[in-house]
Amino acid sequence: MSNVEKNMIIELTAYDFDALLNGAAPADTRLVPDSAIAPPDVLEMLARIAAEIGAEFTPSAWMIVEDGEIVGLCSIIRAPENGELHIGYGIVPGRERRGYVTRAIGELLEWARKDPRVRLVSADTGVENIASQRALERNGFIRTGERIDPEDGQVICWQASIA
Repeated sequence: MSNVEKNMIIELTAYDFDALLNGAAPADTRLVPDSAIAPPDVLEMLARIAAEIGAEFTPSAWMIVEDGEIVGLCSIIRAPENGELHIGYGIVPGRERRGYVTRAIGELLEWARKDPRVRLVSADTGVENIASQRALERNGFIRTGERIDPEDGQVICWQASIA
């Protein structure tokens, strides 16, 4: 095995979403054996959002992969506006608190810095999701406020400048 680290985030295509929705792993990856990557309704929602955003902006979703295993997903969760990408992410239960989100967000920011279409990346976290808040802070995100999300309740808003 080489010392060159493989990318942790891998673009998630419509084909890959179909595979995941059918309980299969996309090529060259494997699923976590003891837990679903996300509930089917969440995967369907993410596939729909990725297709809508992907019509205007790609990539729009990524698999978070560690040693060939899909440990999570990351995606743009609303259409980019004025160079702002708003992301969401999740890790498979049982693979949390291992630094995967921190590293995946770091890779996403590296990609964003090279893309002239992007000037800002934003995300929201639950007020009690300290691990997610720390992952954003470790990647230079700053807290910009709070809001009430219709589905998630009170959330903290974060931003990272790409400049």
